[in-house]
Amino acid sequence: MHGEDSEGRVVASVCTIAIDDLPDGLIVTDRFGRVLALNRAAARLTGVPVERAVGRDMNDVFPFRDHDGREWWKALDPEGGLRTRTRVPERPLHLPGGQELYVTARLVREPERCGDVERVTIVLRDGGARARLERSRADLVSTVAHELRSPLTSVKGFTATLLAKWTRFTDEQKRVMLDTINTDADRVTRLITELLDVSRIESGRMEVHRQVVDLPARARRIIAGRVAAGEPEDRFRLTVSGRLPEMWLDQDKIDQILGNLVENALRHGRGTVSIDVQAVDYGVAVSVRDQGEGIEPELAPRVFRQFWRGNSRRRGGTGLGLFIVKGLIEAHGGTIAVQRAPEGGAEFRFMLPTGTPDFA
Repeated sequence: MHGEDSEGRVVASVCTIAIDDLPDGLIVTDRFGRVLALNRAAARLTGVPVERAVGRDMNDVFPFRDHDGREWWKALDPEGGLRTRTRVPERPLHLPGGQELYVTARLVREPERCGDVERVTIVLRDGGARARLERSRADLVSTVAHELRSPLTSVKGFTATLLAKWTRFTDEQKRVMLDTINTDADRVTRLITELLDVSRIESGRMEVHRQVVDLPARARRIIAGRVAAGEPEDRFRLTVSGRLPEMWLDQDKIDQILGNLVENALRHGRGTVSIDVQAVDYGVAVSVRDQGEGIEPELAPRVFRQFWRGNSRRRGGTGLGLFIVKGLIEAHGGTIAVQRAPEGGAEFRFMLPTGTPDFA
């Protein structure tokens, strides 16, 4: 008997550790609402210690109310309703102190199909975190909608004008309007691509298609594109240090990373934009520096968040570029950080491992 009792305590201890590892709050009750177990996350979210909850009535220690003041547990009524009912939809509920939590539940039956309710498992999520996520999504929709409105208005205006008055314009006037339409259509495409990238990064679905990539050659290509767009050639400096290893990377995403960092240096910085490619122990480190005002140390943790635009007067853009850069680098298994450049200005330095081919 002593051995069986010891084994039971070990199992109970393991179960306690397991539920304490869960990121969400968990409360387990019997069919009558007596609390059987509570994990650390639930105790933190509700402010009710484990020892004060276990063994007590659910409605006494966790008196959840909906927005109309109705008691959630009474409305749940585990023993009532259809015997096929097992899941309770998630909904926002309040504790007496006004704290909002998102609560869902599962009715565990024995037997599983149409049996009596044996216990109820209740999952709690932080309402504040959910609200912040929803605000972030609302900000994203609002920002992208605002950025889309201008080019779409331009495309619609010029298209309608050409259709209505085609014969009144010279070939040169038509070319100017069509060039504007083409440029604005490219801008819309970029915005949609950014939105899709944000969605893939947040959901962990960013795919990396690896091939051998010559990083200095990709940097030269980015610089050539900026010079062709009107930037003076002597504003850029590219240096390569050490014998670079063979790098298996996603070429399109590397172009996107370098392009965004160079554009950020041009938009927010001043002076020479330097790109330094350097061999390191496990791969390559790339630094993109400018000679502007730089970024204050206390702001450094914020620059890779969505909608960060700094304090530059030349704001522009959606504020998603650096967020996407960080996500693309991390999808390659790399890291990125920002610091003050030796000559002033900001230095974005990212490191990428050598990687392996997709078929390895």
